[in-house]
Amino acid sequence: MSSTLHPEVLWAQRSSETDETKNVLYVTINLPDIQENTLQLDLQPTKISFKAKAGDAAKGIQERDYAFDLDFFAEIVPESSSHKLTSRSLVLNLRKKEAKAEYWPRLTKEKVRSQFIKTDFSKWVDEDEQDGEGAGPADDEDFMGGMPGMGGMGGMGGMGDMGGMGGMGGMDIQKMMAQMGQGGAGPSGTSADDDEDDDSDDDGPPPLEEAEPAK
Repeated sequence: MSSTLHPEVLWAQRSSETDETKNVLYVTINLPDIQENTLQLDLQPTKISFKAKAGDAAKGIQERDYAFDLDFFAEIVPESSSHKLTSRSLVLNLRKKEAKAEYWPRLTKEKVRSQFIKTDFSKWVDEDEQDGEGAGPADDEDFMGGMPGMGGMGGMGGMGDMGGMGGMGGMDIQKMMAQMGQGGAGPSGTSADDDEDDDSDDDGPPPLEEAEPAK
């Protein structure tokens, strides 16, 4: 008989004194192939209990038993919380009972380090930055919900335009280009063709070269 294992638990949070929908914990029990008919989830104001079998013998994935009990740092509101089972995990959106601006210092009541409880960096936002982040990922769209926000980071690609500010040091650009043509390419072991590819990807030098005659 195999022993019961502890699944990995990822968590993040938001806090709000005025909007209870933004005063939540995002908890993900990171366990693929949970068998729904074996899932036992007990949410109480001060703790959570989880038990389930995961795996798929038909696919050659070993079936094993998982379980854990966890006492929360503070109280939650079970009736205002929700969960969703996916093929990869069990995702929980837990409403904090006390409406306050400060974050919980940790998920658990006891101040002990656990190898099974980890910060969910895909959902984490620092306490002083959460106002600009919005409501955060919804419980049923937690993974996809985070992606549009990441798309916003794509906008930082526009920061590449700031590379044009290098033109303010117009004289230095020629030096930099000369260095790239000399020692810069040598240590990297790149060929002349590679250098051409690099220039084509850069998109910076052509506009700068055109800018010099304008001077």
